[in-house]
This record gives sequence, structure tokens and C-alpha cells, in this order.
Amino acid sequence: MAYIRPSGEGVIPLAQQQNTRARFLTVAEVADQLRVSNMTVYRLIHGGELPAVRVGKSYRLREDDVDKYLADGYTEAG
Repeated sequence: MAYIRPSGEGVIPLAQQQNTRARFLTVAEVADQLRVSNMTVYRLIHGGELPAVRVGKSYRLREDDVDKYLADGYTEAG
């Protein structure tokens, strides 16, 4: 299993990741959390905005990456 960078920059082995235990979410869980469709999450993955791990034919996303995506997109009003 490898950590996929959808932007096409290659693959990072999981052994080189931080030693902390990451919590992985399914596309459906992320879609529910963001209140968008599954297709929107797939578009974010394929567009390189959300990194994902490919497991068989499905994807898993680290909870930390989803949190970072939300924090990066946050803008303060007023």
C-alpha cells in the first residue's frame, strides 16, 4: 500500500509517514462530513486537492488531510 499524491508527483511509502496512527476515512464518510456528494470528493482527489490512499478499487483519506483541506479553505468574514 502506498500514499498517493494525486498531482502525479509519485508515491510515498507509508513507512516514511509520521509514526502516529492516522485515522482513515472512506469517501462516503468524507462526503458526509463535508456535506457534499461522493462525486465531489472524487473530484477533489483526482484534482490533487485531497491526497488519498488507494486500497484496491477504493480510496481512503487521512482525517488529518481532510482537516487541513478545511483549514486551508477557511476564510474569516468581516
